[in-house]
Amino acid sequence: MAEVILVDSKEAAGELVADHIAGLVTANPEAVLGVATGSTPLPVYEALGARADAGLDFSRVSAYALDEYVGLPVEHPESYRSVITKEFQERVGANPALVHVPDGSLDGIETAGERYEALLASSGGVDLQLLGLGTTGHIGFNEPGSSFGSLTRVKTLTEQTRLDNARFFDSLDEVPIHCVTQGLGTILRARHLVLLAFGEGKAEALAASVEGAVSSSMPGSAIQLHPHVTVLVDEAAASGLKNLDYYRWATAHKPQWQGI
Repeated sequence: MAEVILVDSKEAAGELVADHIAGLVTANPEAVLGVATGSTPLPVYEALGARADAGLDFSRVSAYALDEYVGLPVEHPESYRSVITKEFQERVGANPALVHVPDGSLDGIETAGERYEALLASSGGVDLQLLGLGTTGHIGFNEPGSSFGSLTRVKTLTEQTRLDNARFFDSLDEVPIHCVTQGLGTILRARHLVLLAFGEGKAEALAASVEGAVSSSMPGSAIQLHPHVTVLVDEAAASGLKNLDYYRWATAHKPQWQGI
């Protein structure tokens, strides 16, 4: 069972995760982080930025993004290269040479997945992978039907995912149809998965992912196959969980030394 921690706010979740990452980086200055995009992980990056301002050194930390749009220029403000640069790399002072994003350029797209898998393998593995959860249940850009053994590859986005992401663009027509994404099998290789979900709009997908059947129809349910998963949620996102009372009890009585 994944550990489900209830928090009062997304900011509180950001502080908890940042505390854990700070301990990880202090113990191992060359830690490997898996970073996600979208609005969900922003509180974590903001909290990490504050810790970097206070002296935490990220210069030797490696970071690997989950995904990238296909055909969107890297200089586009909504390319995930641009987002990760702005929201993570520049906030914490990471070395740009150690921050990696899948190559979504059309030139060589046929081998983009294999090249990113080789890069991940050369890192020695991701120590902690941040994850958000889409309304379709996708993690990364692994849409319903994705194999639990899938590796980094080009995928076609569902219309729902494009609609969800259209708020970042001027129009739906500008949202790319394809992406390069780490596969579920790739994600499951990380040593620790930290999934964040906030708001009532994530309640259905969260309940299915944490407590429902393990099924490719609900990609988020892949987390049930991992030995070390921490799920941080606010009350709204947790509202569909059947074992909510237990999660509240466990959170209230969690030994401090366990961290997340």
